Amino acid sequence: MHTILGSTGNIGTALAKELTAYTSNIRVVSRKPQKINTTDQLFKADLLKAEEVLAAVKGSEIVYLVVGITYKTALWEEQWPIIMKNVINACKAEKAKLVFFDNMYCYDPNVVGNLKEDSPINPKSRKGKVRAHIAKMLLEAIEQEQLTGMIVRAADFYGPNASQSFLNESVINRMKAGKKAQWLYNKDKKHSFTYIPDAAFATAFLAQKESAWNQVWHLPTSSEYPTGQEVVNILSQQLGTSNQVAVLPGFMVAILGLFIPILKEIKELRYQLDQDYCFDSSKIESTFGLKATPIEEGLIKCL
Repeated sequence: MHTILGSTGNIGTALAKELTAYTSNIRVVSRKPQKINTTDQLFKADLLKAEEVLAAVKGSEIVYLVVGITYKTALWEEQWPIIMKNVINACKAEKAKLVFFDNMYCYDPNVVGNLKEDSPINPKSRKGKVRAHIAKMLLEAIEQEQLTGMIVRAADFYGPNASQSFLNESVINRMKAGKKAQWLYNKDKKHSFTYIPDAAFATAFLAQKESAWNQVWHLPTSSEYPTGQEVVNILSQQLGTSNQVAVLPGFMVAILGLFIPILKEIKELRYQLDQDYCFDSSKIESTFGLKATPIEEGLIKCL
């Protein structure tokens, strides 16, 4: 039994499809679960409730924690430690392996230009501190041999019909609608983007490899590291539209954050967009030969 906790988001949905290459025994878990494959087993659960998590995990060989919660710092601080504790305890009780799908917020902002699996864990943002804390919870459980697990990390993601994606919502969807692309802080800094189908394929793949467990992995991410302007140039050429970019500078983000909640939440992560942000996935590429979809190819598939 492969159980996906948080099955209705971008990654959970794509992962369920990829897992069919290995099993038809897939349980999809959320507060409002929906079938992704015809053979999926639906399970309704609130991950904040220990007894519901234990029931959801029961009988599982591998559990994938890919849930996303509302993008509010206070909620992250309150809910993420509870979710991680509940999932770790349930996996220990069921002797299930655990894959945690993480982001890169826990790393030191000073090394954002060259992020690797062994980059320093030294977050400055509140959200980053939450991610560092819950990753440490899992890594300590692994080190103490309480369970078998792994952490997989991705850069900012994008993909066909993706939701909650900065690149999709601010650039791709706007340009498809004939509107000007939007960017934050600086459109001339490099920025890594992970293609959702690549992330899902690699997550499913790693979970089948005995040698991959009890490690941190960066999921395949294009090493082209385009600037915001270069992304827009690729799309404008395909769509035959303007390559102009409306850039929201820092002071405007701060002002608008008073009225637009998501901008208030993004403000502490400014370092990811006002300097080069390059996410290195050479470990998985050299170890298993997995390759990321080139950024131009990925962008075209989103049109």
